[in-house]
Amino acid sequence: MNFKVVIPARYASTRLPAKPLLDLGGKPMVVRVAERAVLSGAEEVWVATDHADVQAAATAHGLSVVQTRADHPSGTDRLSEVVEQRGWDDQTIVVNVQGDEPLIEPALIAQTARQLAECGSDIATVAHLIDNAADFFNPNIVKLVCKANGDALYFSRAPIPYARDHFAGALGKETLPSGIPAYRHIGLYAYRAGFLRAYARLTPSPLEGFEALEQLRALWHGFRISVVISDHLPMLGVDTTEDAARMQEYFRKS
Repeated sequence: MNFKVVIPARYASTRLPAKPLLDLGGKPMVVRVAERAVLSGAEEVWVATDHADVQAAATAHGLSVVQTRADHPSGTDRLSEVVEQRGWDDQTIVVNVQGDEPLIEPALIAQTARQLAECGSDIATVAHLIDNAADFFNPNIVKLVCKANGDALYFSRAPIPYARDHFAGALGKETLPSGIPAYRHIGLYAYRAGFLRAYARLTPSPLEGFEALEQLRALWHGFRISVVISDHLPMLGVDTTEDAARMQEYFRKS
């Protein structure tokens, strides 16, 4: 199975400026992410950035870089530009590895690409079963529910599916009912290049605006998203200064 990895690395970040260049044990974070992606067996790994400093850092470490526009509203839009620049055919499988996950598991990258290759859907992504009420009711954790065939039915920051009778009971919202099929979405995606070309022309959906979840645009327009259920929670990425300090400490000790 052949697939390519693209790592969108936007320089500007509201909560953590210059995030791709965060020093982790002597290497920029985007380089750490790319090193993990290379271990997945991808035939090509590309850093897609809008900033000369990120490009210079990636090039200095021998990585392939695509310079993209600075006005892309999402990583998916940035990938669409990469597909056009590289001229990849519509059946090429492209895995979007976020540039703030320096501990991403190479095997999970390959598994997501394989899921897309075997299921015939337009997109593949990853989820993990939620086992505690705190995560379930946390709006910063994106939830998803699946169809009978394993495709995504909906993504939301709200607690879904909502166990009406259980949460109205004596324990309220302190526990989850046994067997509830509530999943945490993990933001790793595999796409066919043809979908990425189509995505650039899709009109935004009102759902994605309210939920602030770009994947809802694909569902709104009828595209299939197949879901890989991971049996363990992958290492979380770097979104805040606290996350950055935690990750720097990890690499300092490793």
